[in-house]
Amino acid sequence: MAFDILIVDDEADIRHLIAGILEDEGYECREAGSSSEAFEAIRKRQPNLIVLDVWLQGSEHDGLKMLELIRKENPEQQVIMISGHATFDMAVSATKIGAYDFLSKPFKTDVLLHTIARALETVRLRSQNEELQELTGGDIIEFGGRSNAANQTRQKIVKVAQTDSRILISGPPGAGKSVLARLIHLNSLRSDGNFIVLNCAGLKDSNLEADLFGTEASTTSPRRIGVLEKAHRGTLVLDEVADMPLETQGRIVRILHNPEFSRIGGNNSVNVDTRIIATTNKELKEEIDSGRFREDLYYRLNVVPIQVPSLSERREDIPELATRIMERSASSKGRRARDLTEDALAALQAHDWPGNIWELVNVIERVLLIAPVANGEAATGSDISDAIGQEAKEQSSTGRTMKVMNLPLRLAREEFEKDYLTFHLRRFDGNISRTSEFVGMDRAALHRKLKLLGVHGTAEGK
Repeated sequence: MAFDILIVDDEADIRHLIAGILEDEGYECREAGSSSEAFEAIRKRQPNLIVLDVWLQGSEHDGLKMLELIRKENPEQQVIMISGHATFDMAVSATKIGAYDFLSKPFKTDVLLHTIARALETVRLRSQNEELQELTGGDIIEFGGRSNAANQTRQKIVKVAQTDSRILISGPPGAGKSVLARLIHLNSLRSDGNFIVLNCAGLKDSNLEADLFGTEASTTSPRRIGVLEKAHRGTLVLDEVADMPLETQGRIVRILHNPEFSRIGGNNSVNVDTRIIATTNKELKEEIDSGRFREDLYYRLNVVPIQVPSLSERREDIPELATRIMERSASSKGRRARDLTEDALAALQAHDWPGNIWELVNVIERVLLIAPVANGEAATGSDISDAIGQEAKEQSSTGRTMKVMNLPLRLAREEFEKDYLTFHLRRFDGNISRTSEFVGMDRAALHRKLKLLGVHGTAEGK
């Protein structure tokens, strides 16, 4: 990503020299020769970094006064001060006001570049911390698994990541939509830029536009940079976009057509280059029909649609995911990871997982916490049933037992075989070969048995 750096100096040759050095390193530079020009540039778009001269001949404000005003309007703004007549007291004053560093002219190119790189790294780390907070706990796991559904999803990510096309990611809650959005960003040409997530479902109508567009500084509050501006040259995820108010949807449509907007309370136009990825767990066509979602916004966002498979659609990935979650949970909690026995994995694969990945995370953490810290004994199917819930345990054991116990022996045997084979077919995602290998039956014999028992929904070609 080309970081946006504003160079403020009353000497044009100094500005051009610094800009030339930085542009050779891939930075994007803007220049200002006075305090008024500098504030105008900042209002148009908040830069990632400001290189500011102390002495600004003919300006309304000198560099130190500008630094004070800049930090008042935006306390997070990074500023490097430069001067050809620097004194120790001047450097101390600048640091107290909030300057990142102070360089004396003439400075060596490597010193300038090193200082700028350190300042921008601070900006990047701060953005990452904000990003993790936005994600409410962060992405616990990558989009792992070796199932066809997982592989096809990752292949689609690779194809679309290098483009700047807008993407609409749909899928049930907890399936990994935010994980896919992050993977798209990390594999894109914007990977060095900010990855910002705006949770549309968790915001009040009155706050959403302020979060999107930001607010201009006033006498009582500093300038607040909105997520659209923060994501300049990066990626903005509109998480659960269907929950965005209709009025704000209209403004988003206009921005997607022309990426200019004004901060709330301001008149200056802000121009941004931001890639938009939207996620939703709702059927947007139904939302459009009910009048809750704008059709024009749908077609602007849905340039590349990606449907995230639910966990029940990729059961064969569950053992790998569960093991990985167990290891990470144990590491974060300072406990010994528990091995998962064969019957534990079978119980995990048989569950429907309406909460998808996040439900799996919760269940594994419960299983981890059941055992004493020093014990770490292997988790069994019974442990999994306990962790999933008493209701599920009763349905899978007592309920089935009572049903079979009230049948004649022949029918009870058939009912058991049906439940047994259905269980393992679901476990292996309908794969006949893997099921026949596990249960110890010839593939053809298994086919005949399934037909006899009236078990349908298997994947015949597998």
